[in-house]
Amino acid sequence: MHIVHPAVVSALLFSIGVYGVLARRNTILVLMSVELMLNAVNLNLVAFDVWLADRLHSGQVLTLFVIVIAAAEVGLGLAIVLALYRNRRTVDLDRLRALAEPAAASQGTGEERHRTTGGEAQAEGGRGGGQAVRRERGTL
Repeated sequence: MHIVHPAVVSALLFSIGVYGVLARRNTILVLMSVELMLNAVNLNLVAFDVWLADRLHSGQVLTLFVIVIAAAEVGLGLAIVLALYRNRRTVDLDRLRALAEPAAASQGTGEERHRTTGGEAQAEGGRGGGQAVRRERGTL
């Protein structure tokens, strides 16, 4: 078996995965692209293990570890995506770049909102009142 064929296929798969990570905006598609890149690495590991005729089959053992890590990455990644979707109602990466919480979710209950918008703004001499109103409207 020539090593060139699996190496070319692996390079193509890895390139498609890199393009998917850099160009996509959907979080789930980015996770799928990372999986594609990991599978390209697995293909290389197995191909070189067979080509070198390793008696210990270390490439295949390392491939099993990569598969386990990829499964854990998918589980954790999908859990994060679901949590973000519950909070933000989107999986668009451009909208998820800001680490701050959305304005409606960060305000808390009505009593806490009244304390932060009215009480603290008046205690500071009215300086923070405009920011609290803008925060409620989502324009801050």
